[in-house]
Amino acid sequence: MAQKKGLGKGLDVLIPVGTLDNDKKKDNNLTADTYIKITKIEPNPNQPRKHFDDDTLQSLSESIKQKGIIDPLIVQDMEDHYEIIAGERRWRAAKLAGLKEVPVIIRKYTEQEKMEIALIDNIQREELNPIDEAKAYKDLIEKYDLKQDEVAERVSKSRTAVTNSMRLLKLDHRVQEMVIQESISQGHARALLAIEDGDEQFRLAQDIMDKDLSVREIEKQVKKLKDPKDNKKKKKNSYDIIYKDLEEKLKQVIGTKVVISAKDDSKGKIEIEYYSKDDLEKITDALLNAEK
Repeated sequence: MAQKKGLGKGLDVLIPVGTLDNDKKKDNNLTADTYIKITKIEPNPNQPRKHFDDDTLQSLSESIKQKGIIDPLIVQDMEDHYEIIAGERRWRAAKLAGLKEVPVIIRKYTEQEKMEIALIDNIQREELNPIDEAKAYKDLIEKYDLKQDEVAERVSKSRTAVTNSMRLLKLDHRVQEMVIQESISQGHARALLAIEDGDEQFRLAQDIMDKDLSVREIEKQVKKLKDPKDNKKKKKNSYDIIYKDLEEKLKQVIGTKVVISAKDDSKGKIEIEYYSKDDLEKITDALLNAEK
């Protein structure tokens, strides 16, 4: 399990120490001592985290059985139930552990604040995979008309970090799934971003898995694919060798200089030099006899 980080500036601002709703009784000294039946709590449908690993949930469940829930869930009263703002993973693990009640902080937020808090909580606990994190940034920008630097400020990240994260969404959906499953690393994924064709991205991603390629090795492969001049040069060099060999063979048959000039791998021209009328007759005879 990832080591838990403390609350950063972004979450402190959005969750100030203040009034809790303890069964409708206000007390400014309360911080997290309200307990709610686990059956009255439901997940947030806009939770940025979409993937929960069964093994890590089971591990957290065992820890909760021994030590309980150290950090309370943050929830909002929706009248007929309480909606999780932050702590869905702890809620799921608590259900596995058989808990009947869980500690919560009850707050009231706007939809935007709920999304920001859930995102910050997941980021600071290192519980989001790179693709879910990128999608959460994108959702904040599109749903609430925010700029990247505004999102970065809210989640206590640099603008560059947010930009680089969102670039992962340009990957083919199959490659994104490989990142989620940790079949390839973020470093590999970023190297693949230089390839625009989705099928080519996926092919290279499969090579990474099958051949255990390093990030450096895949960067080299991508560079070769992205350098058409180098590819054309190598192709041209291979054709030059073939043409030189053909020129030499024709020279031996005809007896004069022969030059093959290729426009591409399927078109070009052959130039045959002659130095006298006798040369011309010999060349003509050789070509005409070749037809017979």
